[in-house]
Amino acid sequence: MISRLATPAIIFSLLIATSAQAFVPPVPDIAAKAYLLTDYQSGIQLAGRDPEMRVEPASLTKLMTAYLTFKFVKEGKLKLDQQLIVSDKGWRTEGSRMFLDPKIPVTVDNLIKGMIVQSGNDACVTLAEAIAGSEEVFAQLMTKEAKRLGMNGTNFKNSTGLPDPDHYMTVGDLAKLAAAIIHDFPEFYPIYSMKEFAYNNIKQPNRNLLLYRDPFVDGMKTGHTASAGYNLVASTKRDGRRLISVVVGTASDEVRASESSKLLNWGIQFQETPRLYAAKQAVSNVAVWKGKSDKVNVGFLEDRFITVGRGDAKNLKMTFTSTQPLIAPIKVGQNVGKLTVSLNDKQLVELPVVALEEVQEANIFGRAWDSIRMWFKSIFG
Repeated sequence: MISRLATPAIIFSLLIATSAQAFVPPVPDIAAKAYLLTDYQSGIQLAGRDPEMRVEPASLTKLMTAYLTFKFVKEGKLKLDQQLIVSDKGWRTEGSRMFLDPKIPVTVDNLIKGMIVQSGNDACVTLAEAIAGSEEVFAQLMTKEAKRLGMNGTNFKNSTGLPDPDHYMTVGDLAKLAAAIIHDFPEFYPIYSMKEFAYNNIKQPNRNLLLYRDPFVDGMKTGHTASAGYNLVASTKRDGRRLISVVVGTASDEVRASESSKLLNWGIQFQETPRLYAAKQAVSNVAVWKGKSDKVNVGFLEDRFITVGRGDAKNLKMTFTSTQPLIAPIKVGQNVGKLTVSLNDKQLVELPVVALEEVQEANIFGRAWDSIRMWFKSIFG
């Protein structure tokens, strides 16, 4: 579960209802080296095995290659219609490819599709060299970006996922990366649902079998090497929810698909993700000292969700604890307390609550008066 701490002072509670807790059956057996199931909206891990163990990601590496490419395009440092030429290194790179021709320029847009749908190693190297000058430098950028995203169990040595003893990720980091792509680059995410892509008169299918079998699955990426086994990051959007599964080290492409499907269906059928508060909805208003205003509305800058057993949403208890004394100036987004969410007296999560508006300092007389009030309050309570 997620846990974030703040200093307690003022407390209020909201009890929605009370009844027996919903039944959630055990996680099904998953035939994989490691796996993880997360709820995208709440960020909560629903099931997993060895989420922090280093694993060989194989072509799941291309999620980070894509993330950086999307970032450079969004920042205007790379254009979708920009034409690139595959280098000799890229052309000769082993493994899956989109069959680039060294004599024919290719657009960044087609390279992105070839990298995602066809898992083209030649496309990855071409993009890496265009962005960073060399694949080696690009791999350093990948690792740096991973650290920024909180992926602390990851290290990259190449853009493709070809085996290297110092090239590794964790399923926990892969889930974070998948969520970051969906959140940060929604304009590019639909590419992950493309079932096929043709380049150089060669049509190749997407290797994610769930795209053909489950109408709710809309991504994301497969990976395979002899040493890594068969890997799959998959995402489903159903009943207003999005779940992300990561399964690595399975025995075949069929197994990675079936095991991912079991995880996703279990999470959808037996759990729910209610919204606790909408973005910028006031959780409370909190007293402010030495400010032009004596109160500030507090809440969350983005929608906040929780995942519980199906039917348990009505039994949630939310307790807000504010940081005190809260002294101006107050900035929007400043941490001002925590919201503790409990179910049947068991704490589920603590979420940081922030200021929804700015409070400037009062003038010298207002600050002086509040200093006197604070002194009396400390003495006499």
